[in-house]
Amino acid sequence: MPTRSRPPRLLAAALVGLGVLAASAGCSASDLGQGDDTTAGTTAPGRATPALSGEVTVLAAASLTETVDRLAAEFEAANPGTTVTVSYGGSSALAQQIVSGSPVDAFLSASSATMQTVVDAGLVEGEPTTFARNALEIAVPAGDPGDVDSLADLADPDVSVALCAVEVPCGALARQLLDAEGVDVVPATLEPDVKSALTKVELGEVDAALVYETDVAAAGDRVQGVEVGGADAPTTAYLGARLRDAPDPTVADAFLAYVLSDPGQDALADAGFRVG
Repeated sequence: MPTRSRPPRLLAAALVGLGVLAASAGCSASDLGQGDDTTAGTTAPGRATPALSGEVTVLAAASLTETVDRLAAEFEAANPGTTVTVSYGGSSALAQQIVSGSPVDAFLSASSATMQTVVDAGLVEGEPTTFARNALEIAVPAGDPGDVDSLADLADPDVSVALCAVEVPCGALARQLLDAEGVDVVPATLEPDVKSALTKVELGEVDAALVYETDVAAAGDRVQGVEVGGADAPTTAYLGARLRDAPDPTVADAFLAYVLSDPGQDALADAGFRVG
């Protein structure tokens, strides 16, 4: 996955109650709850910028693994007193962990439906913010042994296909796409998250899997990608939110602001996510 050579920008953070204004993000912590819109925030002239310190625990969708690992490292480098601990998995399972009482500061979900589970439980501070979108692509093993050239080929009973379980965002999006295109697929396996589906392809255990565009890109030459749909193909929205009972709300707000910052959005775009 390509990276930019310019160094990450430092977060200029000023405490405002429990919120943090992140000047490099071009938004304030309170703006993190305003849907897809962000408003520029600035630090008052002459006011000292306090150094961030503390640990933030993040649960993030599996498809964000490589990018959030990068963002976490950049954030820690820009704020030496901080530690970002991230656990990845299917968004639906992560949402259930939060509802069950897991001590989490922030949630990065791969769909509005899974984020809504946490919102409906009254556990989110403010409103979640969309920070990226993603679309599906067919991943096939190198050399394409199943001769998969299109979405319609997945209906061939001789082609073994891995799909995500419908409870997770990649599975729900796959079902939406297949239904819209009238393609009837009997999957050989239903996986708990998109990385598990991709692994089945990498190991040659299936002929194809419907995964995200970003996962095909992250896999490099271990798989080949077959595009599906077009400009009108369905996408899933990625949303971030700070939890109401976050153990360290200040650092959580700053990290979420960093995801929305220019460096954060650049990293997401580099990985193939749709931003802006």
